Amino acid sequence: MELSSFPIIGIALAVLSAALLTVGNHLQSVGVERASRGSSTSLGAAGFWALARTPVWLLGSVLFGLAILAQLAALAFAPLIVVQPVGVIALVFASALTAVVTRRRPSSAEIVAILVAVASLAAFVGVAAAVSVQTTITDRELILILIILLVVLTVTFAGLALLRRHGIPPVVYVVLGGLFAGFVATLGKTVILRVQTAWASRDFSIDDTNLLTIACLVGIAVAGALSIYFVQTAHTVSNPQTVVAGLTIVDPFVAVILGITVLGEAVGAPLWSFGVFAVAGAGAMWAVWRLASITQPSR
Repeated sequence: MELSSFPIIGIALAVLSAALLTVGNHLQSVGVERASRGSSTSLGAAGFWALARTPVWLLGSVLFGLAILAQLAALAFAPLIVVQPVGVIALVFASALTAVVTRRRPSSAEIVAILVAVASLAAFVGVAAAVSVQTTITDRELILILIILLVVLTVTFAGLALLRRHGIPPVVYVVLGGLFAGFVATLGKTVILRVQTAWASRDFSIDDTNLLTIACLVGIAVAGALSIYFVQTAHTVSNPQTVVAGLTIVDPFVAVILGITVLGEAVGAPLWSFGVFAVAGAGAMWAVWRLASITQPSR
């Protein structure tokens, strides 16, 4: 039986990934604050060297890495459009962690937003698990994803060059961190499916198909490195919950759009399911926005 036959395991691993992401993100934020305390160190080479000598940041990075591994493992058991939306639960964990750290009870507005997020997430994932399908990723689909990534990279660097003259808004770093994280998940899913196919057929030759898989791994490395850089930079200008909020909106949005339009994971899904996706997605995004907009302790 294929690994993809157990979506419930994929969902459970995605929840574990969200929990690791939440704690890791918090520790990284604390590490960034400690490393930059009393100095104007930016996140250039010197800035990252200062972070590398900060134990709490290193621990947060380890948890962040484990979160990525858990997410990739989840993608081996369930379709992309099932796994990625589960990441929304990370902001719920972040709100709970903030309440514990600050010893402040969640407000009624936070509780309402959390309930809406959980209900929306349950509806989206439940329907997606029932109607989604997984198929072998063709060379054409993989090439299309890589082309989209190249276009996004070009637009990103061109946009940053233009914004730098007037100052880059803090939210840009958060959005870019989530954007490239979405590509990591999507490309990771394609690699997993192609490796499963190669393993099943015992085809380990270096041909055009497998070279494209290697190109996909390079894409993961580039997108992953940029996501890490932008997330760490976001920590220097935003509070931890805002960073998590951005990741939980942008990452799943990018991955789900690519999963539906390029990977064809919703092929054959009934029309009503797309209505559920739209309503549940809107509800989750509202909940995330509401939680992120609630006043948090300053850095």
